[in-house]
Amino acid sequence: MVPDELPQGTPGPDDFEALKKQLEDEQKKSAENLAGWQRAAADFANYRKRAEQEKNDLVKFGNAALILKVLPVLDDFERAVATLPNGKLAELTWVEGVLLIQRKLQAILEAEGLKPMAVVGEDFDPTKHEAVLQEEVTDPALDGKVLAELQKGYTLHDKVIRPALVKVGRKSA
Repeated sequence: MVPDELPQGTPGPDDFEALKKQLEDEQKKSAENLAGWQRAAADFANYRKRAEQEKNDLVKFGNAALILKVLPVLDDFERAVATLPNGKLAELTWVEGVLLIQRKLQAILEAEGLKPMAVVGEDFDPTKHEAVLQEEVTDPALDGKVLAELQKGYTLHDKVIRPALVKVGRKSA
């Protein structure tokens, strides 16, 4: 046997190069598939988080439309209570009953996450306030400040569902 000759069935140097090239190609494909799988897994995890957040928001804010419809009733109660005269009329049992109904309604809405906004004295913020009146002020510190609240604004879980109707100070010319 000649030393330069290989036994039959033994791969030659060209075969090794072809196998090496094939192995490199398969490793590249494997790395691409792994990267694609990792991207898909990350996308799915993000989708799951987003879907869970949307579900939580739907539960949290699902009753916002109903609460918005009930707010005028609460406003009416507050106006009625504000017009009660001091004295004998305020001591009548039916008046106390109306006050009790108002407190129950407020408690139910607060339990759902509704909170009135305190706005007087704050800087005007169009995301929280709706300016319906302006008043000229001489004090420059009151320029752009909320001077009075004409209708209460409310937040539901820290999201404004009804802006406050306000009077805003404006520096005189």
